Amino acid sequence: MILPKERDPRFTTIRRGGTLTDPDHRLLARWAADCAEHVLHLFEAVRPEDARPRQAIEQVRAWTRGEIRMSDSRSAGGHAMAAARVLGGAARHAAFAAGQAAVVAHVAAHELGAAAYAIKAVRAAVPAGEAVEAGRLECGWQRDRLPEPIRALVLDDQRLRNAICWSVFDC
Repeated sequence: MILPKERDPRFTTIRRGGTLTDPDHRLLARWAADCAEHVLHLFEAVRPEDARPRQAIEQVRAWTRGEIRMSDSRSAGGHAMAAARVLGGAARHAAFAAGQAAVVAHVAAHELGAAAYAIKAVRAAVPAGEAVEAGRLECGWQRDRLPEPIRALVLDDQRLRNAICWSVFDC
């Protein structure tokens, strides 16, 4: 589970009754795409012929530029998550990160899903004794790339949802 039981209005766009601006929604999606792309090689090393996770990342980036509809990005996210379901370990988590990134176009709160799955991917890619440190490094990498306009929002969201995101944001 990565979404809270009650929606946070900070992740609902203004036109739907929340407080999230369209520019900040796009920033959340770009950041989620960056998180997913950073670990995509872990999927592609196992399934180089399967382009669905990469396409999902490309689709959400296209959505942020206004080139495609939200539903196209959301659909690509579903395809990336289908690619993940048949796998295990780091490859599975990396594909889920891509899928979560793509669905940020539909539900902004999925931004933490992309980040959390990316951290899970790097943890799964290293020996067990190195997993916690690898996760901390990935979390730090992600935080270093947070755009200033959404930084406080995402950090607070990590604090609030850390427990339902496998406590991966303890970095």
